[in-house]
Amino acid sequence: MNFCILPAGAWGTAVAIHLDALGENVTLVPREESQAERMRETRENEEFLAGYPLGETMTVTHEYQPALGEADVCIIAAPTKFLRNVCREIRESLAQNSSGKLKLILTLTKGVEEGTQQFPYEVIQEELPGYAVGTLSGPTFASQVAGHQPSAIVLASTLEGGEAEEIQKAMSGPALRVYRSSDLKGVSLGGSLKNVYAIASGCCDGLGLTDNAKAALLTRSLAEMHRIGTALGGETATFYGLSGMGDLVLTCNGQESRNRTFGELIATGVTIDELINERKMTVEGYKTCLGYHKLCQEKGIDAPIIEQIYETLYNGVSPKDGIERLMTRDLKAESL
Repeated sequence: MNFCILPAGAWGTAVAIHLDALGENVTLVPREESQAERMRETRENEEFLAGYPLGETMTVTHEYQPALGEADVCIIAAPTKFLRNVCREIRESLAQNSSGKLKLILTLTKGVEEGTQQFPYEVIQEELPGYAVGTLSGPTFASQVAGHQPSAIVLASTLEGGEAEEIQKAMSGPALRVYRSSDLKGVSLGGSLKNVYAIASGCCDGLGLTDNAKAALLTRSLAEMHRIGTALGGETATFYGLSGMGDLVLTCNGQESRNRTFGELIATGVTIDELINERKMTVEGYKTCLGYHKLCQEKGIDAPIIEQIYETLYNGVSPKDGIERLMTRDLKAESL
């Protein structure tokens, strides 16, 4: 099967390495010609995923054609803020796809678009109408996928039946097990909400709180994720699967999690301004929290953890005081 993956950040490169190792035909498309030249020479993406060699059979080019014209699956791995522009850039090349060969446009992007609050798959549907779309999400770090460490992930798409199974089989192997889903909304909700809760988890780490506190936070975060997610159209089972609970556990605990690290640094006294504006940290959960806080207020969804993260990020409440507010809320029976 022919896969065209763009651009060549850490995630796009990791998936390209995985698919190439399975024997699929892979073309990786960096944004800049200079990056493509370096990658061809070194057979490595030193800028975004150093230390993981590119297979000799993988094609690396900054040109969209002929790769998009021959692709069975187009995988877009652009950050949320660049996704819409990437879709517009490739529109003409996709239109040249031979005899409607393209089966699926798949995004690796998690989060929501600032301003529109649209999920990545919705941006693709709007900019590239008429194509089947999907999202790949779950508890995975790019370096571990590139390193062929056993992982599992979920592919949610608008495809039905045989074509969905065909792509699932092509992408699965000994190091990455792919599950199918039709719940695009739920998978996207889990993939964006977990970034917000990871900030809270990082605050726990920065405050030096114990395992008891982290266990309580993750359990109640999952309940809140389910409450928000089902109210917004996701399916219950999704939030207890790989893209919900699985991604929540990884992102809240993993040392490679930018959102968790962001929360940890805030709790140790580093200012948000320094992290965002001076260190230029990419933290999806920072802006995502703002959108979900507004949405929960508008729809009357009980979301006390998001409320306290919002207060810390935007109103200057200390992480320590935020934890105390959560612990001293009105008592209630345990429920989802």
